[in-house]
Amino acid sequence: MKKVIYLLFLLIVQNNYSQEKISSILSLSEFLGYVKNYHPIVKQANLVINNSEAKLLKARGAFDPKIEVDFDNKQFKEKEYYNNLKGIFKIPTYYGLEFKANFENNNGLFLNPEANVPTNGLYAAGVSASLLKGLLINQRMADLKQAKLFVNQAKEDQQILVNEILFNASLAYFKWLKIFNDQNVYRSFLKNALFRFESTKTAYKNGDKTAIDTLEAGITLKNRILNLEKARIQLVKASLELSNFLWLNNNTPVELQENIIPDVKTLNAIDTTLNIALFNNANFDIDNHPKIKSLNYKISGLKVNKRLKTNNLLPELDAQYNFLTQTPRQQNSFNIDNYKAGIRFTLPIFLRKERGDLKLAKAKLMDAEFENEATKVTIRNKVNAVQQELESYYVQNDYIIDIVKDYSTLLKAEERKFFLGESSLFLVNSREAKLIENELKAIELENNFLKTKAKLFKTAVITIAD
Repeated sequence: MKKVIYLLFLLIVQNNYSQEKISSILSLSEFLGYVKNYHPIVKQANLVINNSEAKLLKARGAFDPKIEVDFDNKQFKEKEYYNNLKGIFKIPTYYGLEFKANFENNNGLFLNPEANVPTNGLYAAGVSASLLKGLLINQRMADLKQAKLFVNQAKEDQQILVNEILFNASLAYFKWLKIFNDQNVYRSFLKNALFRFESTKTAYKNGDKTAIDTLEAGITLKNRILNLEKARIQLVKASLELSNFLWLNNNTPVELQENIIPDVKTLNAIDTTLNIALFNNANFDIDNHPKIKSLNYKISGLKVNKRLKTNNLLPELDAQYNFLTQTPRQQNSFNIDNYKAGIRFTLPIFLRKERGDLKLAKAKLMDAEFENEATKVTIRNKVNAVQQELESYYVQNDYIIDIVKDYSTLLKAEERKFFLGESSLFLVNSREAKLIENELKAIELENNFLKTKAKLFKTAVITIAD
């Protein structure tokens, strides 16, 4: 028993020393602020937007003006067969039009007759157009539209990813808080067990108690020490789990210090911290949910793809017209008398490739629409279930508060009877064990209540202000 007293002394000294070192409380709001600003996974989620913006930039590149220069020369046996120079400046447009300006200068002994141009070269300015397939929509237009939609979709997906990491961080904080509260319960009742043990031992020496009473008091004391030690090591593990979410700005992980404790009044601030205070299931707009908005952007992109595949069923009819001149600096040198024009028509006989692409596009679109409707139902049901669960916790909390209060009253009454010699230590310990059990149940209930609040935050994908 001396060993037990010694261990108890160490625990109490360690506890007092730890309390002296306590310098601050880490609230849930502060903790989530660190997570949102510095956690690598949150930064990784931001890369989704960066990738989508890079794809948008790439799609816009299809409309960049281009300069092309083509030079071809042949010399053989001291003869210049030909010397061809051709420069082109192209300006693609959003629709199936392309403006271009050409300069061509050719000379040599064996030129192709159609390549003969004036001595100072030949200038051309004109336009080419796709009059059927590719006029109202083409691959460049489709890529640009889809890239813009993908940027918006990426923003919604990024919000979902950030919400997920904040939810997991909240659960780690709640676990840390629960074990901290458990430890406080065990610590408070350890003092009671020590007091009873010393009192029983003194009464035994005075002949008022039997040896078996001191043995029972000693067993209870050892159990209290054991429970406190278990809670201590669980708190260490919970602190380390919480540290997984703590990082500095330079991507340096931070380990939670022993002098940092959770906010025991987290329940009072949870609605404000998670921004769910004004959430109302009746006013919940499912169409504004980030997951649904993301799917809607995906569906819009698939509709663009379907339009493109439908347009590909049309035959190709490409036309071009170019004004020609050898003196471009002279006013009105471009006229309809000098021109170069052409037209090209293409039509696959069976269109099997095009019809197959259209069927695949329609199937993908239908699949996304089915997913959208199913997701709406799932989210509505989850939100409704969480709301009902929260209402149940309010009822359960009222009962557990009354139960703890009643057990506390029973314990106090049993202790008075014990010291008056009208009860036994066994009954006192039994009353106290029940009180401890229900105080731990109350802590567990609060923990489940907090986790359900966080579940509402996750299911509705609510944003926390910076």
